[in-house]
Amino acid sequence: MAARATFIIYALFLTSLQLLLTRHLSSAAGGSWNVLLPNVGISAMHMQLLHNDRVVMFDRTNFGPSNISLPNGNCRNNPNDAVSKIDCTAHSIEYDVAMNTVRPLTVQSNTWCSSGSVRPDGVLIQTGGDRDGALKARTFTPCNDNKCDWVEIDNGLSKRRWYSSNQLLPDGKQIVIGGQGQFNYEFFPKTTSPNVVDLPFLAETNDRGQENNLYPFVFMNTDGNLFIFANNRAMLLDYVKNKVVKTFPAIPGGDPRSYPSTGSAVLLPLKNLEAAKIEAEVLVCGGAPKGSYLQAFRRKTFVKALDTCARIKINDADPQWTVETMPHARVMGDMTLLPNGDVLIVNGGASGSAAWELGREPVLAPDLYHPENPVNKRFESLNPTTIPRMYHSAAVLVRDGRVLVGGSNPHAFYEFTGVLFPTELRLEAFSPAYLEPKFATLRPKIQTPKSQSRIKYGTNLKLKFTVIGEVKGQVKVTMVSPSFTTHSFSMNQRLLVLDNVKFTRKGRSTTYEVQVRTPKSAIIAPPGYYMMFVVNQNIPSEGVWVRLQ
Repeated sequence: MAARATFIIYALFLTSLQLLLTRHLSSAAGGSWNVLLPNVGISAMHMQLLHNDRVVMFDRTNFGPSNISLPNGNCRNNPNDAVSKIDCTAHSIEYDVAMNTVRPLTVQSNTWCSSGSVRPDGVLIQTGGDRDGALKARTFTPCNDNKCDWVEIDNGLSKRRWYSSNQLLPDGKQIVIGGQGQFNYEFFPKTTSPNVVDLPFLAETNDRGQENNLYPFVFMNTDGNLFIFANNRAMLLDYVKNKVVKTFPAIPGGDPRSYPSTGSAVLLPLKNLEAAKIEAEVLVCGGAPKGSYLQAFRRKTFVKALDTCARIKINDADPQWTVETMPHARVMGDMTLLPNGDVLIVNGGASGSAAWELGREPVLAPDLYHPENPVNKRFESLNPTTIPRMYHSAAVLVRDGRVLVGGSNPHAFYEFTGVLFPTELRLEAFSPAYLEPKFATLRPKIQTPKSQSRIKYGTNLKLKFTVIGEVKGQVKVTMVSPSFTTHSFSMNQRLLVLDNVKFTRKGRSTTYEVQVRTPKSAIIAPPGYYMMFVVNQNIPSEGVWVRLQ
């Protein structure tokens, strides 16, 4: 016990030292952190922003009580719980962004390490989990009267889905890919037989005893096929015909980037949307060297995480990875697309692996990636948080341009004392530099369309906005889909830069109008709700919700 106590004190000393050094090194960096709530009641393993500006968060349900009670004194039978067979606490909450408040929600079965996506009508579909939840699907319909809650669908899935990934399809259905022991995919809602389709690629990328292919990175390509990345390589899948359209080379070095050697990935902003062939690029960052999981699990040896990103143009005739070096080595990081097209990388550790107790050296400083800059000039290190966000952390963009950051529980239960990284119930917001007061005069304010407007594919759309200060060149209009984020992957995250048709200023006033072309098809932008922003000199407006249909 004395040795363990000494180890913990030493580790905490190193964490404090790293924080002090990071603060010193990033004194000229941008962005700021704010603790929104000191205790939201649960550790936010999964997060999803909805079109009423509320964020649904949830954890697992079989590890004992959380720190927030179910409403109205309710309790539920929980026979699979190792701690409490009668549970009177909530394991899901709804966070109101505007009011900065939470309310408890009721989940009846285990949502541990699950997946999801928002349906085109704005309803959250969550799929799978562990044990009694592995075959379930669940829906959450947004409301403003605080009466909505989770609805469970028994046998909503054909296969047990744990550590799977979801992607919204052009027809509004979802494809659910992979999961532990599942080298296949299926659709929700269930389709005609066969609903389960084998995907040998997932078996081929499975490292025995380590896996390294869970929570595969999945993106809808601009040609209608699915880009699927697992372990250290990728393929392009025609999911209708179950045909491999293209295979991609392994990332140079061959190290894994998928759970538990967890990196993160984004589809970079899509632009020139009227082109006959639209360029699509994927960026994969961080992860852990081959064997890191076993080294940490068996020997308690924590290998330095990967400090590289790899970028590839997936529609090229001969696509190749370009490798870049990040300011920080990072495993279990989260990558979030910002409204101006930059990529924020937060959370995670500098050594070890995902899974309980296997991560070390929290990376407190975010990194910002500028996709349009030349190679070797794309990264910028930002101001650090003071809160380690390790395994089971999450991050999501909200409409005002901030990024909510929550979670971190690298333990089998909620542990608040006597551990290296206590279970984290605090909710933070990171405000990128574009929200600093000095940029207020450059920040556009959208007047029309009003939030919750409906827009159609392939039409001209007029946006009226004001800017107090100078407008340089043409502004750009972006659309960002709200993502389902868990385990370092933001499912269905997508940013589109709309093609400008016409830009005018109303006399000498501060009012401007830009006319843009909406996406031409559901392949380019699956139907549903998006946040729409006007960006002036890299400074985005507050977004408005639009429903593309």
